[in-house]
Amino acid sequence: MITAIREVRRAKGLTLEDVAARCEPPTTAQTIGRLETGTRTVSVAWLNRIAAALDVTAADLVRLPDRPGIPVAAILDASGAQAPRRAATVVPPQGEPGMVAVTVTGALGDYRPGDAIWCQPLDPAQFGQAMNRDVLVPRPAGRFLFARLIGRDGGKLHLLPLGAGSRLQVVTDPAWIAPARRLVRAL
Repeated sequence: MITAIREVRRAKGLTLEDVAARCEPPTTAQTIGRLETGTRTVSVAWLNRIAAALDVTAADLVRLPDRPGIPVAAILDASGAQAPRRAATVVPPQGEPGMVAVTVTGALGDYRPGDAIWCQPLDPAQFGQAMNRDVLVPRPAGRFLFARLIGRDGGKLHLLPLGAGSRLQVVTDPAWIAPARRLVRAL
């Protein structure tokens, strides 16, 4: 199996030690290096552990013939754009099963017309994972609220809508919420 572990790790600015420490349970930098270079076989379990450590999906770490990478032409930082030291590619984003999208038709908060916000639904036991994040919340009669989750009191969610001057809203016991996971924006 050909993986893109090294490319994703470098794109995120992480060292082998960083990834090893983020793995659950932690491992060694040498093990991560062997998995990157193919001197050690990457099992599905390892692929999932490393994907979690890099905060990507396992599919983002596998090179598939029908999912070509995009070559990195330059690296941009505070000092400007430089050529990469080594050849690298980035993999186009791919949705995860169960994701839902919010399309933006008018500017609101940090979002601009044309944006697509990919959200991952959570059940009530997982709501704490979405604290201080923008979330999509279902409301009665097929309506929705897209707001920042700023507090939780039992089954009550305290949400701050994104528009200027908006007032705090409280939603009680929604069946699910979907925090924003990825912003897709055309420039």
